[in-house]
Amino acid sequence: MGCKKDSGKTTGPSTQQKSYKWKMVTTWPPHFPVLGEGADKLAKWVDQMSNGRLKITVFGGGELVPPLGVFDAVSSGTVEMGHGASYYWAGKVPAAQFFASVPFGFNAQSMNAWLYSGGALKLWEEIYKPFNLKPFPAGNTGVQMGGWFNKEINSLDDLKGLKMRMPGLGGKVLAKAGGNPILVAGGEIYTNLDRGVIDATEWVGPFHDLKMGFYKAAKYYYYPGWHEPGTTLELMINTKAWASLPPDLQAIIESATYRANMWMISEFEAKNNANLQTLINDHNVQLRKFPDSVLDGLKKISIEVLEEMASKDSTSKKVYESFKKFKKNISAWNEMSESPYQNVIIK
Repeated sequence: MGCKKDSGKTTGPSTQQKSYKWKMVTTWPPHFPVLGEGADKLAKWVDQMSNGRLKITVFGGGELVPPLGVFDAVSSGTVEMGHGASYYWAGKVPAAQFFASVPFGFNAQSMNAWLYSGGALKLWEEIYKPFNLKPFPAGNTGVQMGGWFNKEINSLDDLKGLKMRMPGLGGKVLAKAGGNPILVAGGEIYTNLDRGVIDATEWVGPFHDLKMGFYKAAKYYYYPGWHEPGTTLELMINTKAWASLPPDLQAIIESATYRANMWMISEFEAKNNANLQTLINDHNVQLRKFPDSVLDGLKKISIEVLEEMASKDSTSKKVYESFKKFKKNISAWNEMSESPYQNVIIK
């Protein structure tokens, strides 16, 4: 019996038409505004673009694994993917912190430039590979606020002994300044602040902070967010699960991460100012700018922290060198582009 050709198409099952059902765990409370919503939307966009061939069920922090258990769950293959921020895994991968935010480092625009066009994403992939993880930028908060305090910060001495929720490299700077950084998942911050478990907290910015109700537990609202000038959020995928996908579904996921990255920063930028005015006018929040002497001191300490970190960990040194080189390059350009323009706008 002969075999009849049918214009090059094969009969039998095609890997291109195979369907997949994945789980995504996140560090955010379920459907949390912007951050959790971004994870939800990413899953929806993948479903739409794949015509239902890749369906992703999203679990908020605590629904399937603890908020800070995301890294291990994806690394072990318990779930296929996770959404969070890479500085949460500082204890496991110190260099990962650079890919979230560096104190006095890049804003969102420069962070994207470093990751996508400055070689940092390849470094990130290299660092996550031993943990069976493939990372993608998948969101950004933009410049954050400096945090909520129940006392005024007039000098660096006012930070000594302060118990403050602050993750990542910012937390290390706070510690070197004499403070006591504490890592608390988003859903637990208000309770800890209200009960005095922590004296102060940073989170994101006015849009979130109003919804979180921090104005009920703290009096002073400080800016700027020196510790997180443009925090990148991540999508991590188990490498074995990633390899199981055909190229078109891989491309769809990658496209969805770009879309999530743009959507999140746009949401924050569009909504932060109106919510800041609500905090000030309706809730009598006292807005304060960190004194220049405090910012100058923290900037000096942050450089010391980064240098010390690079001296102790070869991987961190490699990433730090990339960071410094790109910062020098983009800062020189910004001096003739962004900075002069912003000065004109402010005037």
